[in-house]
Amino acid sequence: MAKNGDKVTVRSVSGKTYEYIWKDTPSSGAMKDVYFSPDKSYVVAFFKDPQDANAIDRLQNLVGTYRQGIFGGPGGDYWKKIYCWPTDIVREGNKVAIIVPAYHKEFFFTYGSKTLDIKSGEKEGKWFTNPWHRYCNLDAREVGDWHSYFDICLLLARGVRRMHMAGLAHSDLSYKNVLVDPVSHSAAIIDIDGLVVPGKYPLDVTGTPDFIAPEVYATMHLPKSDPNRKLPNGNTDLHALAVLIYMYLLCRHPLEGKKIWDVEDEQHDKTLAFGEKAVFIEDPTNKINRYNVDWVRNNQPKSRLPYMLPWMDLDKLPYTILGPYLKDLFDRAFIQGLHNPSMRPKAFEWEDGLIQTMDLMIPCQNPNCKQKWFVFDNSASNPKCPFCGTPYKIPLPVLNLYNKANTSYKPTGMRVMVYNGTRLYQWHANPRVARNEKLTGEQKKSLACFQFHQGKWYLRNERAKGMTDLQTKQSIPAGSIVELKDGVQIRLDDENSRMIYVQMVNK
Repeated sequence: MAKNGDKVTVRSVSGKTYEYIWKDTPSSGAMKDVYFSPDKSYVVAFFKDPQDANAIDRLQNLVGTYRQGIFGGPGGDYWKKIYCWPTDIVREGNKVAIIVPAYHKEFFFTYGSKTLDIKSGEKEGKWFTNPWHRYCNLDAREVGDWHSYFDICLLLARGVRRMHMAGLAHSDLSYKNVLVDPVSHSAAIIDIDGLVVPGKYPLDVTGTPDFIAPEVYATMHLPKSDPNRKLPNGNTDLHALAVLIYMYLLCRHPLEGKKIWDVEDEQHDKTLAFGEKAVFIEDPTNKINRYNVDWVRNNQPKSRLPYMLPWMDLDKLPYTILGPYLKDLFDRAFIQGLHNPSMRPKAFEWEDGLIQTMDLMIPCQNPNCKQKWFVFDNSASNPKCPFCGTPYKIPLPVLNLYNKANTSYKPTGMRVMVYNGTRLYQWHANPRVARNEKLTGEQKKSLACFQFHQGKWYLRNERAKGMTDLQTKQSIPAGSIVELKDGVQIRLDDENSRMIYVQMVNK
C-alpha cells in the first residue's frame, strides 16, 4: 500500500510508463481523483466509478482517433493551447485512469485575493463572470481589461467550433470546465473525457446549472430512455457557449431575472426560469424577466452593490454596447433560439462575430478607466466610453471593407475602427484568408498601421505590394504614408484584394 509522498509507477494500455505521487487526500472532483506526476507536467486521473465497455471504448477513441484528427491535422499545435485533452489510458484491475497534460502555469492565480485563500488555485471561469468576484475579491493584477474577455470568448468559440466539426459535443460546457487567464488573454477547455458523440457515446452528466439548455432543464424529470427527454448535444453546447460569452462580457446571467415562477419551491422556480419558462432578461418584446436598478438594490447585499450594480444596470450597460454583430447573435441565441435549438448561432458564427466586433473596439481615452476599451457605436455623433462616460475628443476614421466584384467593389458589412496603433492584416485585405488557427507566420505580419499626428490621421504601408489610391490611381509603395480623409478609397494589396472606404466620424 502506497504511503503519502510515495512515487507510484503505472503502465498504460499503449505500453508507456507513467509515474505519479501518491497522496492520501488527492485532488478530487465529482468523477475523478487526480495525482500529479513528479515534475507536474501531467496528471493521472482515476475514475471513482468502474467504467463499462462503452466508456472504455469512448476513452480509447478520445486518446486515439479523435485526438489524432484534431491535433494531427493543419494547425494541430494550436489546439494544445485550448484543450486539456487526454493522451493515454491506464487500467489497474477494475480501476481506470487517464493521462492528462497539466494545466499551463498561467491558469493558476499568481496574486490571488486579499480576502480569499486562492493563491495558486485554478482560474476557473466563475471568478471572472461575477463582478463581485472579478472586481472585489480578485487582486486587480489578475483581472485584465474588457478586451481580455473578447479574446477569451474568441478562443472558446474556436474550441467549440473545432469539437463540433469533429462530430463531438462537450455536454458540460460551463465556467467550471473552462480555465481562463485575462492577463495573457488565454483560455482552456477541460474535462474533455466526458465528450458526447451523438448516437454512439451518451452523456455522463446532465450539465452544470446556469448553463443547461432550456430543453434539457424542461425534460430532466423524464427517464433517460424516454424519447421526449432532451439530452446534451451540439445544440446544448451552443446555448452554454452563448451564456458563457454573455457572462464574460457583461458579468450577469442572461436568464436570471426578476420573474418568480414558483414562490413556494425555489428549486422548481429555477427549473422553470432556466427551462420551460426561460426568458432573456433583455428581450425587447417580453420584459417580464427584466429588472431595474431598484430591484437590484433590493435583491443584492448592500456591500456588493458598488461592484454588482454597474453591470446589472440594464439601461446603462445594455447588451447593445457589444455592437451590432454580437447583438444580433444574442438575439438569435436568447430570443429566437432559446426554445428552438436549431436557430441558435453556430460556434463559427460567434467566432466571426467576435472578430468583427474586436475590429470595432477603440481604447478609452481615460487612463483610469478599468475596462480601457469599448465598442464604437457607428450611430453615435459623440462616442463615449459606456463604462466611465469619457467622450472621444478626436476625429475617428472608420474603414469600410469592400470586396472586389468583377470591375467594381461591393460592401462586406465589415468595418475597422482606427486608433493609434491599429493594424491591418492579410485577413482584412484578402477575402480568402480567415483569421483562425491555420494562419501562417507570414499571414500574421501586419500590412499597414495607423498614426494620429498633428491633428491628422495617416496610414503607413508596411509591406503590401499592390496598395493603391483608387481615386488618384497612385501607388502607395511599402514604407510610404498617406493621409486618411473622408471618402478616400484604398486598395489594400493586389488587384483582387479588398478596398477600404474611409469614413471620418466625430469630426
